Amino acid sequence: MPLKADDEYREEREAMVRYQLEARGIRDPRVLDAMRKVPRHLFVPPEYRDAAYEDRPLPIEEGQTISQPYIVALMTEALDLQGHEKVLEIGTGSGYQAAILAELASEVYSVELEPLLAKRARRILQELGYANVHISVRDGFYGWPEAAPFDRIIVTCAAPRIPEPLLEQLKDPGRMVLPLGEASYHQVLVLVRKEGKRIEREEITGVVFVPMRGEIQGRRFW
Repeated sequence: MPLKADDEYREEREAMVRYQLEARGIRDPRVLDAMRKVPRHLFVPPEYRDAAYEDRPLPIEEGQTISQPYIVALMTEALDLQGHEKVLEIGTGSGYQAAILAELASEVYSVELEPLLAKRARRILQELGYANVHISVRDGFYGWPEAAPFDRIIVTCAAPRIPEPLLEQLKDPGRMVLPLGEASYHQVLVLVRKEGKRIEREEITGVVFVPMRGEIQGRRFW
């Protein structure tokens, strides 16, 4: 039976938006509306469902996490989505961030290293009706070159520096949001703006993300 974004947790979503997002400076009305709409509790394991709207990350399968709502909203707002964009997401995870992006962009291409996570996220997103999300099991460091270029790129795992293939797949002009840092205690969320030959980096805040995995040794970073 298809999943439905029922009203069981509607009050929790409203409280999340009011006290975790608006109170901490999230202002984009489209982002706030998407956070109100998407049923986050359906993207977490059943044992964590009642904690889905709390201000903290939660564990999901394969040793990964779903980011806290504020970080999801902060990264999404930094992308400055207007509705027409093609977005690349590195790290599908639970599929929740992809659902938020699907509410705000034209097409979402999401890459996941773990087949089980990709399968679960694809099922939930399809059953919620997000036909504009495309998921592929592959190494996120290399992006999705067949679908490039992308107006926006969002990375939900930490890399030591900006992966060069992702920068190459970003349109000009374009925006990328990603956590940078090799240790979980020293990571910074960064907004990258690409315009011609100029690459601008703006630090947003300190964060803690799981590391980018795969064959990182010897790869090209910018």
